[in-house]
Amino acid sequence: MTRKYFGTDGVRGRANSGAMTADMVLKIGMAAGNLYRRGSHRHRVVIGKDTRLSGYMIENALTSGLLASGMDVFLFGPVPTPAVAMLTRSMRADLGIMISASHNPYADNGIKIFGPDGYKLSDEQELDIEAMLDDPGKLSLAASPEIGRAKRIEDAQARYIEFAKRTFPKDMTLDGLRVVIDTANGAAYKVAPTALWELGAEVIQIGNEPNGININDGCGSTHPEAMCARVKELRADIGIALDGDADRVIIADDQGRVVNGDQLMALIASSWASRGELRGGGLVATIMSNLGLERFLATEKLSLVRTKVGDRYVVEHMRAHGYNVGGEQSGHIVLSDFSSTGDGLLAALQVLAEVKRRDKPVSDVCNVFTPLPQILKSVKFRQGAPLEDRHVSAAISDAQARLGNSGRLVIRPSGTEPVIRVMAEGDDEGLVAAIVDELCGAIAKAAA
Repeated sequence: MTRKYFGTDGVRGRANSGAMTADMVLKIGMAAGNLYRRGSHRHRVVIGKDTRLSGYMIENALTSGLLASGMDVFLFGPVPTPAVAMLTRSMRADLGIMISASHNPYADNGIKIFGPDGYKLSDEQELDIEAMLDDPGKLSLAASPEIGRAKRIEDAQARYIEFAKRTFPKDMTLDGLRVVIDTANGAAYKVAPTALWELGAEVIQIGNEPNGININDGCGSTHPEAMCARVKELRADIGIALDGDADRVIIADDQGRVVNGDQLMALIASSWASRGELRGGGLVATIMSNLGLERFLATEKLSLVRTKVGDRYVVEHMRAHGYNVGGEQSGHIVLSDFSSTGDGLLAALQVLAEVKRRDKPVSDVCNVFTPLPQILKSVKFRQGAPLEDRHVSAAISDAQARLGNSGRLVIRPSGTEPVIRVMAEGDDEGLVAAIVDELCGAIAKAAA
């Protein structure tokens, strides 16, 4: 069954339109509250948000819907998505909700929902909510004495900082490391620099002055250029760039070069394996991860399991098959020994721990394997199904034949935007580039 409102990472869209109007968000709150009212106890929901201007509107609408369904609401204010997941469990909440559109521009916003175990909802649970949204008769209101209460939790950031610090080795500090941290003018603008400083690092902050409209604007993990330049300018040891809700991370080495999620997963998995801490015999990534990662893991006698795009699907496979390291090339790194979802700060701390253990420059530690040439482009479309066009199908078949066994081809609609992603990789960079351009052209022609 196709989902109408939920994408690969919750409900997302342009603020004040579609699913992100106050009226619709109120209904989402009511539906989520109805789904998770179980038993006669006082039900509680925890809510965090990033720094978008529309967060005020959505927070209040969502709170109203939840209160009307009989849930008590605890408001955190700006905290990372993984903080909401952690505090959902820590505070014994029935539900956790993060208001964020992650790496998207400020004009977008979204809602990510976590169950009482701190894990994102399954497809089936999301479909249950959608069924209630499409049939308001299924939504029930609490009786007057059972309407919920709302309360602000002032120490949510401090709780998360202490949690993050406890994941760092107890016999280590970050003394002697100069760290540039770019928090994307987003949810981690206070907690991430504070945690790094309290662990001993010299911290240089950028992207730490949110004003409601500058989240992810030329900064953060999707725009690491500013971080890289700052690392080179100040001769820092490492740069850390988070996205707007801090569930993903991109690193810059001491030479100002970007280190993506594939390299970080390779480093963490191999270092954990060397100490007998890796479970599952490898790691879980998505179809977008570089073939070079797979080849490297094979040399380490470790496996790479691929899922469809979305850290939720990575986590589902990790839980089902006993893995404790997984993630996405984009920088969602899931370390299930510590967290139930991607956490950019926790992943960065594991990288920093390995840098301290080896006492070598980040450029030596983090560039674990040589990636194959990989090109990813996006083609916008307004309506229809360009991938069903026979000319596009023929072009895809031809491209796969030309790549043969020396490369991979991944073509998929985005789960968050009206675009089709075209990715190819292989040993021959010229062939990869030509194939991506040809396929983008064919898809654009069909979309027109």
